[in-house]
Amino acid sequence: MRSLLFVPGDNPKKLQKGLESGADALILDLEDSVALDGKALARTISLDFLKAARQQAKRPLLIVRINALTTSLSDADLDMIMPGAPDAIMLPKSEGGTDVSHLAARIAVREAECELPDGATRIIPIATETGKGIFGLGSYAGATHRLAALTWGAEDLSADLGAETNRLSDGSYTDPYRLARSLTLFAAASSQVDAIDTVFTNFRDADGFRAECTAARRDGFTGKMAIHPAQVPVINQVFAPAPEDVAKADAIIALFAANPGVGVIGLNGEMLDRPHLVRAQRLKARAEKLGQ
Repeated sequence: MRSLLFVPGDNPKKLQKGLESGADALILDLEDSVALDGKALARTISLDFLKAARQQAKRPLLIVRINALTTSLSDADLDMIMPGAPDAIMLPKSEGGTDVSHLAARIAVREAECELPDGATRIIPIATETGKGIFGLGSYAGATHRLAALTWGAEDLSADLGAETNRLSDGSYTDPYRLARSLTLFAAASSQVDAIDTVFTNFRDADGFRAECTAARRDGFTGKMAIHPAQVPVINQVFAPAPEDVAKADAIIALFAANPGVGVIGLNGEMLDRPHLVRAQRLKARAEKLGQ
């Protein structure tokens, strides 16, 4: 997944626009973008949308962000939307492996009740929305086979910390959020899942958004969440491997395959060893998923 677009679960018009946005995944939001008195309607609209969208031959992945496990809303969310067979559940304010294990058990029960394949519904936690969540980042590895990716959040975290802002005047994150971002990358690597970068809320700042996408790809994130359809094409472009990079990866893989007993190989004046091969294989795998 390169682009994951948030869409309010109570807005049929925006849900339909999401389908037409070109996003790799839609996040049907039952949490922050839906007022408390609109939760029930949002569940109904989201369920109808899930059922209709799944009938399309070509569609994005369908993810539902439920309300946090600490609320009284998450079970009602799951009860309503699981019959629509979402591809994944996004868990906000997750505080570690225990939370995703609990969610996995709840999903398993509902999969059985809805006659869905066991394990078909994946989980994507937003892992840094609370201070406590930072200390749980090392516990996701092995918590559940449903774990599909890890992402992080800066907006709720700033509220939890009581911070005046989470960005400096030049648009860069302040130190607490840079740390949360980096730790999410490490946690995803430890769990052997993709790391997805958080949202960029100033959707009118096109240059700043592209720069943040580029920096995320550079550091190891494989995709980014979006809050506006206009952000989707930029994400898709930035996170798609460039043809020249794919060609170089092919050359590295072929060179190591032709010399299986060699630890270090030279290519165009550059000395390459095992980490270069691993990076090439991962880039090639991403390109193949995108049909490149």
